[in-house]
Amino acid sequence: MRLCNVGHEFDYETEKVARIFLPYEKIDIVHERAPGEDAAICTLSRDADGFLAACEVCLSGKKECASERVAGEKSKKSCELAVARCLYRCLSAITGYKSSWGILTGIRPAKLFSALSDKSGAVAAYKIFENEYLCDGGKADLCFKCAQSEKNITGINTPASFSLYVSVPFCPSRCSYCSFVSHSVENAKGIIPDYLRLLKKELEATGKVAARLNLRLETVYVGGGTPTAITADELKDLLFSVRENFDFSNVREFTVEAGRPDTVDLEKLAVIKAAGASRISINPQSMNDAVLRNIGRRHTAQQMTDAFYLAREAGFENINTDLIAGLDGDTFESFKSSLEKILALSPESVTVHSLSVKRAANITRRGEMPGESAGAAAGKMVDYARKTLEENGLFPYYMYRQSKTVGNLENVGYAKPGFEGLYNVYIMDETHTVLACGASAVTKLKEPRGDNIERIFNFKYPYEYINRFDEIISRKRGIEDYYAKHPVFDK
Repeated sequence: MRLCNVGHEFDYETEKVARIFLPYEKIDIVHERAPGEDAAICTLSRDADGFLAACEVCLSGKKECASERVAGEKSKKSCELAVARCLYRCLSAITGYKSSWGILTGIRPAKLFSALSDKSGAVAAYKIFENEYLCDGGKADLCFKCAQSEKNITGINTPASFSLYVSVPFCPSRCSYCSFVSHSVENAKGIIPDYLRLLKKELEATGKVAARLNLRLETVYVGGGTPTAITADELKDLLFSVRENFDFSNVREFTVEAGRPDTVDLEKLAVIKAAGASRISINPQSMNDAVLRNIGRRHTAQQMTDAFYLAREAGFENINTDLIAGLDGDTFESFKSSLEKILALSPESVTVHSLSVKRAANITRRGEMPGESAGAAAGKMVDYARKTLEENGLFPYYMYRQSKTVGNLENVGYAKPGFEGLYNVYIMDETHTVLACGASAVTKLKEPRGDNIERIFNFKYPYEYINRFDEIISRKRGIEDYYAKHPVFDK
């Protein structure tokens, strides 16, 4: 589709709205009127009474128009939202699709709700979500609940707080929807020893920086990939390296992803337990064997159940599981069955993701993107999950959204009270520093008493990480440079 933005520079927002309805199509943006088939003309003009936002869309042989007046000297943001609403209404009328999130496309909607609530109160925040962003009441309520939970968790931060992320980018196989930098263990077998050897060196260097700055470690997250895809000896060596290089005296949560059930055994669970991990995540994504085969998983639903009970046998009292709404071949009844099977295990937390189809995923490369009906089906799944999980005593505590998600939906973490995943909140809410080690890891440096954030990127692929490791170590100097400008302690 051609997107013609005339009289304004709201390219980012209008493209995001267009992608709600056309998530996988190419969108060309121009800044002149260029009418025709499959074109949207979004204009903003000024007159004596203020501004007029207008949109004219021709798509699939249908035409729709919408306009909205912005009175007086309103802000640039008000004009941007008016243009976005006009485009949304046109595309919604043509396609017959109405997004439950309206025109809201940001990654952290709960954070926006919290800011609006702090400024004007929760009632006003609800009204802004529903009237200005066109969100339905259910999504506004979800934001309210997540915002409350996130505040409780972030409120115990100190200026010196930080979390540690450790990347193990290897998996038994690559899932069809995966866009992360992960390699199958079979293909990467030759580089894993070198990768882990250098990762331990990076952990050592990062731990020394944290100690010199008197930073306070709050949470640790070992993810990937699938950390349990490596051998028990390799995992033990890595986890104890984390313990040896960082001060754990203030750590309130230590999570290790045991994502694939077919990588979980008592030996690895014993290693994780001995290293002091307090939380693990075993993620089936579905409890339907046919769906698991469709997405490239090599385990069965029964292996998930067996792995979960093994973890209980090993002494883990805080286990998270993940499900994905919108997977290939999944139906509402199948998803409902998966959720019931997960609840029968009684995990402490359940994260419900919505399928996001990114450019690097295998299904994108094969041209197997979800059809038009997938969004409505996934929406029914996440609504059912929320209702059922809350009825079973698991409540929403954090949320984020991604681009190119079926149905323009969200990812939500649900937990029993007291079992919220702290790291999940810190990484998404960006409320304290996250020091990150390993391939594709991104360090986020948060100003101790402000909102400034700077990022330090590691190389993306394991072979780059190995071949250019000295550059990664040199980049770690940026941590101390940052805290020199933004000191932890008042002088």
